[in-house]
Amino acid sequence: MPPQPAPFTERKYILPFILITSLFFLWAFGVNLNDVLIPHFKSAFSLSDFQSSFLQVAFFGGYFLAALVAGRLMERIGYKRGILSGLFLCASGALLFVPAGSLGVYGLFLFSSFVLACGQSFLEVAANPYAAILGAPESSERRLNLAQSFNGVGYVVALYVVGPMILSATVPSAEDLARLSPAVLQAYRASQTATVRIPYLVIGGIFLVVAAVIYFAHLPEIREAATPEEAGASASWEGVLAHKHLVRSVVAQFLYVGAQVGVGSFVIRFVMHVQPLLGPRGAARYLVLHAVGFMIGRFAGSALMKWTSASGLLAVFAFGALICAVVATSTAGAIPIYAVVLIGFFHSIMFPTIFALGIKNLGPFTKRGSSLLVMAIIGAAVVPPVMGKISDLSNIQRAFWVPLLCYAYVLYFAVVGYRPKPALTAEAAPAEL
Repeated sequence: MPPQPAPFTERKYILPFILITSLFFLWAFGVNLNDVLIPHFKSAFSLSDFQSSFLQVAFFGGYFLAALVAGRLMERIGYKRGILSGLFLCASGALLFVPAGSLGVYGLFLFSSFVLACGQSFLEVAANPYAAILGAPESSERRLNLAQSFNGVGYVVALYVVGPMILSATVPSAEDLARLSPAVLQAYRASQTATVRIPYLVIGGIFLVVAAVIYFAHLPEIREAATPEEAGASASWEGVLAHKHLVRSVVAQFLYVGAQVGVGSFVIRFVMHVQPLLGPRGAARYLVLHAVGFMIGRFAGSALMKWTSASGLLAVFAFGALICAVVATSTAGAIPIYAVVLIGFFHSIMFPTIFALGIKNLGPFTKRGSSLLVMAIIGAAVVPPVMGKISDLSNIQRAFWVPLLCYAYVLYFAVVGYRPKPALTAEAAPAEL
């Protein structure tokens, strides 16, 4: 007999859940536009694949460095103030793209991405566990997957609506750029970098509007109760790391996020390698399809979790991504392109499911455990450069062996590595801010 679905959430948590879900939609613009910026800056600044991947290093380096601070700060100021801090940092980072676009300096774009990512790290540390906790523990994975589904919607909107505002219809070859005079080359780069100003100005404004809405809203602060022994241990990291399933989830998250960002960063490059006659905008259509599959998978996964275990569904999706990666690296023609597009569908449930399984039964360690899982996003600063270097030394198709290995570990985590200690007896107690 199939398991009966647990209640989704309580009525009093519906509005807070909707507000938190809006954050998942919003921060999709910050992270997923990097997939457009990487090929755009590669052309504008005449970068190698390895150099263009520095955008992800700066962005996810910010995620990593801010996550630990965010987790500890959240323990003191609570989820709501943590979310507001993240929104203001996001707005600051987005607005820094305006002077960066005017000056046309690659390093300033990297710094802007770093600041934006610090803000998104605060939002991740707060919003992921908050969405998971707003209701019955048995339905936490499903609740987080539904909230994250709107991140998939934001992914599609970012690529379909904002992406064409940034990308050029055609890209001159490196040889053509080398023949330009310094003055003409500088003018070309200025025209290319200026395209980011209006999109990021609008994004920064939206972050500020959402911050105002959250500020005036009444969000319940969830406080995880602890036994006396746990309360003493929570002052150190020893109690957090004693949960081995959390440690394994951090490794799985590191590899998964690295694979997701690595694949997304090089979809356009992959398509142009396999189909050289396609320009950036033509190749970007496959990136949009990749994002659409991601969005569909998020909603489908959330629905399927009514009746199937989160770990079992994660195993199926990890295996699907593994097979697609094998096809992408070992076939020719249009087949590898469609395999890479399909990987987006299988990516869909991995982040929220690994996250929810990782913080399962952590009790008072939830905020610090969440910060570790967000710090694991640093994998996105490691895998893309490795893929870029392999691409520079051979080709981008061979570089896709790296995410293939990442999916293998996620499959292991989904089958046996996720199992936590028995649940804590203490329950979460809501208190109004």
